[in-house]
Amino acid sequence: MSLSDPSTHRCRIVLTGGPGGGKTTAADLFRREMGEAVVIVPEAATMMFTGGFPRYPEHDAVRSAQLAIYHVQRNLEDIQATRYPDRILLCDRGTIDGAAYWPERDGDYFEALETTIDQELSRYDGVIFFESAAVGGLGIEGGNPVRRESLAEAVALDTKLRGFWSRHPRFVLVHHNPSFFKKISIGLALLDEMVGELRRLGMTDGCV
Repeated sequence: MSLSDPSTHRCRIVLTGGPGGGKTTAADLFRREMGEAVVIVPEAATMMFTGGFPRYPEHDAVRSAQLAIYHVQRNLEDIQATRYPDRILLCDRGTIDGAAYWPERDGDYFEALETTIDQELSRYDGVIFFESAAVGGLGIEGGNPVRRESLAEAVALDTKLRGFWSRHPRFVLVHHNPSFFKKISIGLALLDEMVGELRRLGMTDGCV
């Protein structure tokens, strides 16, 4: 599988993982460190649900929500890539995440969206996966008003998401750590290392 075509964007990295992993915090801190070289693509699901998009537990409602989230996430990424072609795009989750929430009885998530997992993986130049704090039995509240998962549900989602994203050739796992500070520090160092690698490969040319 080939990586994303660098002619369409210079550098697109997705930060993902189970609920309560620290990805949003890491994205914000890295943007502050890098300044105008970085632009964040916000998480579509959180933006939609906090903005009034209905979130119901019924089967058809979950299916419809995931279809909507996929298209919003994809278009958010494309808008930011067009608006900031010379910046590193840090995507707070990616188009594959919905597969972990997809109702099993509806069959394959990617088939329903007329795409494939390889096509979606190829949108990203790298993946930093922040393992959920729930894996270590720690709380995952984190101030996110739309987070509803129990610890067991968070662990299950973390496992599913890792199964999908680990197929990317540039996948990096940030393990759970009892110290959130240490975990974020490790994650930021790995992210910085990935950006450095992509720069050496000429995939971030033009970044300010």
